[in-house]
Amino acid sequence: MPLNIPKNLPAVKLLQEENIFVKTSDEADAQQIRPLKIVILNLMPIKVTTETDLIRLLSNTPLQIEIDLMQLKSHTSTHTPVEHMKAFYKPFDALKGHKYDGMIITGAPLENFEYEEVDYWDEMKEVFNWARTNVFSTLYVCWGAFAGLYYNYGIPKHPLDEKCFGIFQHTVNDPLHPIFRGFDDVFYVPHSRHITLWKEDVEKVKDLTILSESKEAGLYMMTARGGREFYLTGHPEYSPDTLDNEYKRDLGKGLLIDMPRHYYIDDDPSKGPLVRWRSHANLFYNNWINYFVYQLTPYDIEQVH
Repeated sequence: MPLNIPKNLPAVKLLQEENIFVKTSDEADAQQIRPLKIVILNLMPIKVTTETDLIRLLSNTPLQIEIDLMQLKSHTSTHTPVEHMKAFYKPFDALKGHKYDGMIITGAPLENFEYEEVDYWDEMKEVFNWARTNVFSTLYVCWGAFAGLYYNYGIPKHPLDEKCFGIFQHTVNDPLHPIFRGFDDVFYVPHSRHITLWKEDVEKVKDLTILSESKEAGLYMMTARGGREFYLTGHPEYSPDTLDNEYKRDLGKGLLIDMPRHYYIDDDPSKGPLVRWRSHANLFYNNWINYFVYQLTPYDIEQVH
């Protein structure tokens, strides 16, 4: 996909080294078509890693996409250089006057906090409200999904006795749903979280449809408003070494943490991960962009409401 992003964004060089095609904004301006406009609210501490993971997946269709990176004025990132934030991110206030074909709201390491205790919760509520009338289809990921379901539908999160950590098998509840076009009967997704949803809470909300779940990891994918909203409790965007890095980081801190399940070859960390979620991650993002953004969004983006 010709991806319209600033040419100095670190993700460009990293993905080009992976032989993934990325078109910078200078090159994209020469194509006389309307690009899809996608905004990413990146709430993860290490921004570059998440940017790279998402752009890797968004770069897999023939459509041109223009990316904006959003930050919240009520929160200052302490794990990403200020120079990077100033160069590539724009505050919500500067972007809320625009319309977007799609939006991605990422996870955040805030599972142990009540939503109202989060220092930027008031601004998050503004974003949730704004997305419903200014974005055609919004993708909520991990903590972003839990927070979105709580604010939009009143669904609470529940703590887990043990961290949901590893690569888990999932089933497709509706094989004919366009988001699953090309999927196998079962597929794999990385999870890394201490909270979960109760199925009975979600089933009480008639506007929500459960699309996928896992015997081990619980509910995974829900949708609402005819595909205008998707909620994912896992991380299909994770790169092969993400869980390995998390595991070794926590071990290095002396934390009690179990090895990620179904992740390492022969359950041996020295052998590295067995990657079996990449193809379905690409299919998911491709289908979301194609069937729920590109084919449905108005040509005149100002008509998004």
